[in-house]
Amino acid sequence: MDLTVLWFGIIAFLFIGYFVLDGFDFGVGMAMPFVSKDDTDRRVVINTIGPVWDLNETWLIVAGASLFAAFPEWYATLFSGFYLPLLLILVALIVRGVSFEYRHQRPEKVWKQRFDRMIIFGSALPALLWGVAFANIVRGVPLDAGHNYTGTVFDLLNPYALLGGVTTLLLFFTHGALFLVLKTDGELHSRARTLATRAGVVTVVVAAVFLAWTVLAYGTLPALVLAVAAAIALIASVLANIRRHEGLAFTLMAVTIGAAVLTLFMSLFPAVMPASNDPAHSLTIANASSSPYTLQVMTWTALIALPLILVYQAWTYWIFRKRVTRTHIEGSAEPDVEAPAEVAH
Repeated sequence: MDLTVLWFGIIAFLFIGYFVLDGFDFGVGMAMPFVSKDDTDRRVVINTIGPVWDLNETWLIVAGASLFAAFPEWYATLFSGFYLPLLLILVALIVRGVSFEYRHQRPEKVWKQRFDRMIIFGSALPALLWGVAFANIVRGVPLDAGHNYTGTVFDLLNPYALLGGVTTLLLFFTHGALFLVLKTDGELHSRARTLATRAGVVTVVVAAVFLAWTVLAYGTLPALVLAVAAAIALIASVLANIRRHEGLAFTLMAVTIGAAVLTLFMSLFPAVMPASNDPAHSLTIANASSSPYTLQVMTWTALIALPLILVYQAWTYWIFRKRVTRTHIEGSAEPDVEAPAEVAH
């Protein structure tokens, strides 16, 4: 297999892993005000992702590093042209991480509410902007002969890209609600199930429009097949949640996100950054890749590192597989002041 094709696939895999895993983190953060009735509920919600949210974010670091090493021209064009949206994503991720660590440091209600709002903001903004960014990549952006972005930030806020952003936001929101169904019990569990059902219905409609637009305007036959698979998995996830098949519903939502991301990548291939103004200026896997020797070294590194990463990730989720309950929170040594281990089981 051509190593450029292989690394295009690996980068797609890494972004799928990131969106599936950090996607439910975003969803949990956004769902917190809808399912929580008091501070104990909010602490339970935060604890569901406490042991894994930072591990999930490392997928983005690995994906970015792989993109830089395998396709430096793509990386350079993407991060220069999309500088502001990517900067906002980075700031939001920092704000969210800081909030997890600082929320429990003081007992005042106002202090906690401030960081709760930061968690919601730090979850919703990346969920929206990732969709905007990837939709613009698929749609194409104006590039000059040197593959430099020649548009403005407002050019990125086109109808197709904004619909893509709303789609990813809703997908992650529903994904997070389904994760809460898996990880909680009692009234919080029931509220999360209801929220997941309602959000899922809206997500089906919006995602169907976005995927249809993608396939009709930019897609290929493989993209069409993947889009249909994503739509079927999404509808099945909503139905599984209604029928109280919690694990199946969450798994099908993960399949939905994975198939949707693959639809975008297959709509691109063999391009990696299409030029909307002149196809001759487009970046492809051929003219954006590193040297064959670099790709060979990276391939051997990936063969060793990726299995280890996957095993460690699976082990982590197995260790922290149990539900988080109000009893666990209320039974802490200091019930009125959150313990330093709030984001751990």
